[in-house]
Amino acid sequence: MADARMRLLELSERQGVSLAALSQMIGRNPSYLQQYIRKGSPRKLDEADRAQLAGFFGVAESELGAVEEISHALSANRHRRDWVAVPRLALGASAGPGALAGEEEPFDSFGFSDRWLREHGLDQANLSLISVVGDSMEPLLRDGDEILVDHGWRPLRDGVHVVRLGDALHVKRVQQGQAGEIRLISVNEAYPPIDAALADIEVIGRVVWKGGRL
Repeated sequence: MADARMRLLELSERQGVSLAALSQMIGRNPSYLQQYIRKGSPRKLDEADRAQLAGFFGVAESELGAVEEISHALSANRHRRDWVAVPRLALGASAGPGALAGEEEPFDSFGFSDRWLREHGLDQANLSLISVVGDSMEPLLRDGDEILVDHGWRPLRDGVHVVRLGDALHVKRVQQGQAGEIRLISVNEAYPPIDAALADIEVIGRVVWKGGRL
């Protein structure tokens, strides 16, 4: 994009029109194009802005960055087959007081490497991402983290799972207790364990990955 910025600066100087005037022409604040050229913010021009500027100067849009963006898109498309989309569900699994389940409909997706999933024995069809709500699993899981849940059937074993208890979803460490019982354990010791009959618990899936902002 550096070449596109320099070309825009060259065209403005050649035509004797200021960057502030050009910014206002495309409906932006007067410092918009100055920041674009000098500071690289925004990283690229919006398509409509680029088209208007190219038309004003009588040059091809490619001179202002269009070719680079198209090339990047083509490159991304070549590698798209190596990635799979895992649905993000509008659900919150409580890491605190029980959270009521939301709509189990995807609102977005997150790309995972197909090879990474296969290396970890994960099947795309059995995966979804949901958000963590609350602080009972800190520092392992924090409020707002997203967790990858494997819904594929496996024998229940100790580990971090998403479970449904009544109408509420929880993300907890699952520990099997006496016959017919299960214990849900928080990492944050401020929260006591929850003991429940296995018959009252629906295991939604095992947590196999987490992601979140620093």
